[in-house]
Amino acid sequence: MQVSLRRFVKTSPHWALAFVAIVLVSFYWFVWAEERYVSRATVVLESPQVATPEFSLSSLMGGGGNTADLLLLREHLLSVDMLRLLDEQLNIRQHYNEHGDIFAKLRDPNVPIEDLHKYYLRRVEVELDEYAGVLNIHVQGYTPEFARDMAALLLSAGENHMNEMGHRLAEEQVRFLEQQMIRLEDRFRDTRTELLDFQNEYGLVSPTSTVESINQVVATLEGDLARLQAQRNALASFQSSQSAELRQVERSITALRDQIVEQRDRLAQATGNSLNRVSAEYETLELQAQFAQETYSSALAALENTRLEAARQLKQVSVLQSPLFPEYPTEPNRLYNSSVFAIITIFLAFILSMIIMIVKDHRD
Repeated sequence: MQVSLRRFVKTSPHWALAFVAIVLVSFYWFVWAEERYVSRATVVLESPQVATPEFSLSSLMGGGGNTADLLLLREHLLSVDMLRLLDEQLNIRQHYNEHGDIFAKLRDPNVPIEDLHKYYLRRVEVELDEYAGVLNIHVQGYTPEFARDMAALLLSAGENHMNEMGHRLAEEQVRFLEQQMIRLEDRFRDTRTELLDFQNEYGLVSPTSTVESINQVVATLEGDLARLQAQRNALASFQSSQSAELRQVERSITALRDQIVEQRDRLAQATGNSLNRVSAEYETLELQAQFAQETYSSALAALENTRLEAARQLKQVSVLQSPLFPEYPTEPNRLYNSSVFAIITIFLAFILSMIIMIVKDHRD
């Protein structure tokens, strides 16, 4: 038996080496490797359903940003910042250093943060289920209490981070709009004050309406003038130019002409504050006041919408599966790890045997 074994090792050292490796690795997984408890949690991000006056495509698509928010949450849960928080509150350096075998434990509790983060990524898994729209969190610990506490802290810290991030963005938007509101409100009040001062200066509530009224008066006077001129022509055909009735008509025509000239001078003059000039200035001030009012109203609506959006930015981590308190260890998967290593080792040994056979055939 010993001779046969020696002969086998001598003729096929690679197979002997593969066999020894499989035995040693299986011994490690089944005997030496220390058991780890896994706490599982499943969460989803939800936002409060705040009704907004605007109709948008995102409202039809259910928000459209849930997957992106879940990815942001996942990256934060696996970040160095989260690792620092966990180490500060749970002292994960000490836990992973005091437990575990030589290959699985954290060998030095004072390792740099980069090395600790690499180890952390081996003990915490956060997977996104795009179909269900949830995050599955798996936390490995050497005690069930530690695994559950670490998973619970991940959930609470992740929720706080998402809320702070959404609130910070919303508060900056609201603060900017409030500053704009103050400026637009001052501008609106200044334009209204200028408009009122202009009206009080000229004693006119609406110069434009006054101009329209004068135009109507002038049109009426011109109609009366045309009627009197026709009456004068009719009287001149059979009366003397010195007749009292004809002279009365002439005086009326002269008075109407003077009145028409006076009203037209009120409307337009080369110099002075004619009504058309006053009306043009008034219309300019009125347009500025209307524009300031419309801008102020739009800013008010935008501020209200931003406040509603700020409420929608609140992200609540809804727990579908609370952090599990594991009752028995599920890691490492001894049979799976040993089987995979054995299959890979046998496959490599087989490839090496084929290479050796090919080399021997070429030598012959």
